[in-house]
Amino acid sequence: MTRHVPTYDLYGERTGNAPDFWLHCETIPSRSSLHRYEIGLHRHDSFFQILYISAGSGDALFGAGKATLKPPAVVTVPPGVDHGFRFSRDVDGHVFTMLASHLRLAGEVGRFAAEPRVTPLDAGEPDGAFVIATLERLAAEWAARRNGRTDLMEAYLSSALTLTARLSGRDDAPEGATARRMEHLNGLIQQHFRAQRPAGFYAEKLGISPTHLNRIVKAATGLSAHAYIGRKMIDEAKRELVFTEMPAQEIGLRLGFADPAYFSRYFLRETGETPRAWRLRERARLAQSSE
Repeated sequence: MTRHVPTYDLYGERTGNAPDFWLHCETIPSRSSLHRYEIGLHRHDSFFQILYISAGSGDALFGAGKATLKPPAVVTVPPGVDHGFRFSRDVDGHVFTMLASHLRLAGEVGRFAAEPRVTPLDAGEPDGAFVIATLERLAAEWAARRNGRTDLMEAYLSSALTLTARLSGRDDAPEGATARRMEHLNGLIQQHFRAQRPAGFYAEKLGISPTHLNRIVKAATGLSAHAYIGRKMIDEAKRELVFTEMPAQEIGLRLGFADPAYFSRYFLRETGETPRAWRLRERARLAQSSE
């Protein structure tokens, strides 16, 4: 038997009882707490919704599908889509309900907004931080009811949606995007590894947060960004040990180690051998393989 999915303006308020607005804002707890933090499947015929999840956790239900909610995140729900939510009791954030006819959705943003989505935000990344701040400003502007609020709310809404679409596209990008970013990272490491820069330095050069950099490197190599940078330094040390006659102490100095003894300890920790032992073994192996 087909399950009936009710149509609401705001959840629990039947169509035809809508207040005269193009945008409505309320906190997530204010309505979900009335329903024991579980919003059953329903739809809005004329309204587009944005949920900003700032705390807590839960699930978003889109028809028969389910997506996990972890803050900070943005949920976008177009008109006519069956959806519901299960929230933890410590959930926080805002729900923005707006007339779909009031939105100017075209191009990439239009394609993004045509499907229900959950877009994670990285508060340590400029775009993610901007979306968070913009949605908070949108909520504050809606509540303040000051002069010029409509123009400002439209601007905030357009900015937040456009950037969220960009972030969603970045997360959905094909593997080639990760490969290009790793290629850029490798070039930066080659430029700066002798200065022993931390992972945060490379994240800043790439225009992303350290957390985002860590995710990219982990997905591509299985290593943390810190470990990957260290491995590149060890690879360079190995190259110098095999193909030059420089003493290990000089190689360590060239790699930015002021203390030669520390370089030896570092190399031993990463490879299981001292620089000298590794050089002798590797040269012997190469000589044997060339015979």
